[in-house]
Amino acid sequence: MNKRNIAKIGLVGVSACVSGWGGQVFGEEHARPNIVFMLADDHGPWAFGRGGSSDAITPNLDRLADEGGVFTHLFGPAAVCSPGRACLITGRYSTEVGVPDYLGEDPQIGLEQDFMTWPSLLKDAGYATALFGKWHLGEQDRHHPTAHGYQEFKGWRIGAGISKDPVIEIDGEDVKVKGYTPDILADYGVDFIKRHKDAPFLLSVHFWAPHANHGVKTEGDRTWLPLKDEDWLLFKDLDPVIPNPDYPKLDIHRVKRMTREYLASVHSVDRNVGRIMAVLDELHLADNTIVIYTADNGFNIGHNGIWHKGNGRKILTNNRSARPNLWDNSVRLPGIIRWPGVVASGEVYTDTVTSLDWFPTLCAAAGVDCSAYPVRGRNLYGFLQGRSADWNNSFFGQYKMWDWNQGGADMRTYRTPRWKLVRDFNGVISDELYYLYEDPSEWHNLIDVNEPQVQKYREMLNRKLMEQMREIDDPSLPDSHRD
Repeated sequence: MNKRNIAKIGLVGVSACVSGWGGQVFGEEHARPNIVFMLADDHGPWAFGRGGSSDAITPNLDRLADEGGVFTHLFGPAAVCSPGRACLITGRYSTEVGVPDYLGEDPQIGLEQDFMTWPSLLKDAGYATALFGKWHLGEQDRHHPTAHGYQEFKGWRIGAGISKDPVIEIDGEDVKVKGYTPDILADYGVDFIKRHKDAPFLLSVHFWAPHANHGVKTEGDRTWLPLKDEDWLLFKDLDPVIPNPDYPKLDIHRVKRMTREYLASVHSVDRNVGRIMAVLDELHLADNTIVIYTADNGFNIGHNGIWHKGNGRKILTNNRSARPNLWDNSVRLPGIIRWPGVVASGEVYTDTVTSLDWFPTLCAAAGVDCSAYPVRGRNLYGFLQGRSADWNNSFFGQYKMWDWNQGGADMRTYRTPRWKLVRDFNGVISDELYYLYEDPSEWHNLIDVNEPQVQKYREMLNRKLMEQMREIDDPSLPDSHRD
């Protein structure tokens, strides 16, 4: 796909939006709920207490999970930041909206106004809307958050770059703000809630953390420091558990150093999640506020011998080369939702959902009809209440690297609870097939195994993959599979 000539995809597919819940606009009979949507940057789902980490210290995320529900199989349809965010806000796949990879090399590329977003629909329905933090969906004014439904914006069109004293766009001007980046964003969020406590509001807080800093290094390598003492000192001397210490030539020293800093950065987010939850309690808004915590993509530190995400880097003593991937740890997201009256306390959802589902779900919660738009996600209202018979647990994901990444991969995946196929249509990496039931860490690639049962599932998954690509007019669909 030529990066300067991305085709606009037409209104294809069937929208999953409905007018409220069960066909009724919710806002007609009830006060429309406030929505607090907190999005972390590069937060792997393994890195918080209720996600299973023995080393993470996340009391506020744990409290949020205990008062609401946790998704154990929430996936992002893309494996890096910009396409993950584009999928989330449009409810469509990254190739459909022209953002298949991270933005930054070509300032003219971004999320165009051709594509509807759920913040726009909520704004039009009377919600006060604000985004504080990282956008990363385009640098131009036509790509700006205020062109996509947010009435207020303080943050970064691309990214903060630093965990302390960031330069922030405020009222269209770049201003250096003293303080730690997560705290600053939470300050903005708390102020917004206080100003809009008497009307329905959508507050999006897009933390920069736990993304590593740009241009700041520890031991000559990327770092998450500086951090507040109350975050860093909890982990400074930690000897962390690492996922696969026997991985050949794994650079264990680097893995442990990165893990310490990363978990401290996660704690800085958790602490500020607690501040936002506290103001909801203080203003007696918690009972009528949906609170969601998730991330733009997953993350690896040592998993499969890499660190980072879909554009991973090997973390071996003899190799730091790139390793494009769609492993689960790059596309699986943390997911917590507290929705009083809908989600039971302590609920655990083990079925497969995706970040595409936020669009129809939040529109329905706000009493907004989005059925006119080609949204790929599913309204989760019935699912959240246990009414999800015949739920489809398959997952389709994409990662198309830009042309300027010479030799960049063009990957697609089709995943079921037991099997997973990954294909690279550029041939940069070998195709992959994993039997997740016995190999959840995706260590054993079965793509060339000639056993009849393995071949059967390989062919079935490939057929499903081609069907999904054909449905969304995927630009990488082989000509032989086009109608």
